[in-house]
Amino acid sequence: MSDETVLEVRDLHTHFFLRRGVVKAVDGVSFSVRRGEVLGLVGESGCGKSMTALSVMRLLPRGGARTVSGQVLLNGADLLTKSPREMRDIRGQTISMILQDPQTSLNPVFTIGDQLREAIVRRTGGNRSDVMREAVAALRHVDIAAPEQRIGQYPHQLSGGMKQRVVGAIAMSGHPEMLIADEPTTALDVTIQLQYLKLLKRLQRETGMAILFITHDFGVVARMCDRVAVMYAGRIVECGPVREVFEHPSHPYTQALIASVPKMTGTVERLYTIEGQPPSLMDLPVGCRFAPRCPHADERCLDTYPDSFLAGPGHTADCWRLA
Repeated sequence: MSDETVLEVRDLHTHFFLRRGVVKAVDGVSFSVRRGEVLGLVGESGCGKSMTALSVMRLLPRGGARTVSGQVLLNGADLLTKSPREMRDIRGQTISMILQDPQTSLNPVFTIGDQLREAIVRRTGGNRSDVMREAVAALRHVDIAAPEQRIGQYPHQLSGGMKQRVVGAIAMSGHPEMLIADEPTTALDVTIQLQYLKLLKRLQRETGMAILFITHDFGVVARMCDRVAVMYAGRIVECGPVREVFEHPSHPYTQALIASVPKMTGTVERLYTIEGQPPSLMDLPVGCRFAPRCPHADERCLDTYPDSFLAGPGHTADCWRLA
């Protein structure tokens, strides 16, 4: 892993402007990913993980979503200042994304080969035979058997795991320096999930790319990631090396998430649960957003959002108990 930073996000704010009010889906997110590193972004559903990724890619849904401030630096260049035409050239080449559901990522009326060739032609041009050879090689690279046959098939003819590999092949066809994987294993069974994680690690070793891996599964984080950032209600509340965060979780939310993971050893009468619900992103509290659910909260937690304090080597957490 290199010390060179590929992606740096600084104080990113992305809001939805609705008739009922403003939804602060991403509210001051900052992180960086180094070349050859896997950063896990973890948190429960609705905390802003996917919206952070879509903000980085400039792929926000139309009709109210807008990045209102912050910077997204890819190799030092701010993507938020790029024109739509410039972003089309950057996406798929310097930075790519694997979306959650391959069934909705792939166009059902085009063959796998058509969709893969489109990505390759956009990058290289090239004649049809060269593009076809590269498309077959891309499928073979992600361990798809009989790629010459698969390239003429439609998405509905492939299994879920196969479709996820095809999506990965399309994302990797431009040889990106940065890959965002948004819960790519959610729709896969446990056996296929393990194979896919091993595939991503192998591709990373071979290419040296950086990966932002979005998940809600701490088991996947432990297997896949070098560092982990824990997100809650639109903010990153803890970030550090995976082993450090697992062994010494410092934010009460991180502690609760880890405690919620079922243990395979010993006898447990009742599984740990996190009481209460996350706050509405339309009406966020002024203090710590986890305070209403936190057993350690005091008046300061309710009145003022905490600073980011050092909890260990390269390990920070937003919690007043560390002050």
